[in-house]
Amino acid sequence: MRGLAAFGSASGYSCHCKTLAHRTPDIVYAGYMDNDSAIAALGALAQGTRLDVFRLLVRHEPDGLAAGEIARQLDVPQNTMSAHLGILARAGIVRSERHSRSVIYRADLDGLRALTLFLVKDCCAGSPELCAPLLAELTPCC
Repeated sequence: MRGLAAFGSASGYSCHCKTLAHRTPDIVYAGYMDNDSAIAALGALAQGTRLDVFRLLVRHEPDGLAAGEIARQLDVPQNTMSAHLGILARAGIVRSERHSRSVIYRADLDGLRALTLFLVKDCCAGSPELCAPLLAELTPCC
């Protein structure tokens, strides 16, 4: 996850988020996410295939994967995969880019960051020492 510094450090929780110029139809990234956008993102991930797709795309950052390759790796018909990718894209956690005849999908790490920040924004009632274990778990993955 890029921009983990926005979470603060294990020694002191702070949420000084940079304003990002990135926009999707459902989410405006300004260091926060509203309830409706969070519900859309969580709802999109609340289905097994879509969760598998998202995790696969996170593993293949920053290059992403072609839609057909995602379908092949997860053994899902391409038309079904297309519907799942559309739901994830509308939820603001996956983005696509055309490369000649292929559409390459990538995890939207800014969307993941905004969702994660939304979930932990008021973490531990402002007691940084209580957030330290959470932050320690997130830090090594980046």
